[in-house]
Amino acid sequence: MKPFVVAVLAAAGLTTCACGTSGGTAQPTNTVTVTAPASTAATSPATSGGGSTQPVSATSTSSGGGTAAAGCLTRYLNGSAGLSQGAAGSTYIAIVFKNLNNVPCTLYGFPGIAQANGTPVTDVGQPSTEDHSTARELVTLQPGGYANATLRIVQGLNYPTSVCKPVTAQWLAVIPPNQYVPLYVHYSSTACKGMTVHLLTVTAVRPGNGG
Repeated sequence: MKPFVVAVLAAAGLTTCACGTSGGTAQPTNTVTVTAPASTAATSPATSGGGSTQPVSATSTSSGGGTAAAGCLTRYLNGSAGLSQGAAGSTYIAIVFKNLNNVPCTLYGFPGIAQANGTPVTDVGQPSTEDHSTARELVTLQPGGYANATLRIVQGLNYPTSVCKPVTAQWLAVIPPNQYVPLYVHYSSTACKGMTVHLLTVTAVRPGNGG
């Protein structure tokens, strides 16, 4: 699987990284090169056989039959880790998106997520796969509004060390649906450098902050 592309400074002074720092860790930033969609098509990242996160298109309209708001651009989203709880050898974390723009926008489908660390920040191991226990739905974020997806991280230490090759990840690289540029969310977890281990699954986005 190919690593996520991690760029450096945000264009036009707009920051796409919504994460804190801990213990002096450098906070990554990235360059936004995304062009706003010309239609109401929404995209959900899905993992391909090659290992990179690739978009899968899906067209949607508002429930009233009109045109939905434009898709949310990474540069106008804040990403954060919300409610977290452990169960049966896994940790479940609410990945929260906040609309920072002054107009509504929409999210549809599945984000793409990878554990990441280092300087520059680089993804570690396999990216997330889709958890289809939740159906896709078009979520409209009003200015200041929220959407969330639930990320499951299987404990890497459940696997033999020779298979997992464990390493501590300090970040989650989160690509919102219909985007290519990640948000970086500060979250410490055990990642597996071994490329045969899949630790991450994520649900489709839903309304609210997951609290």
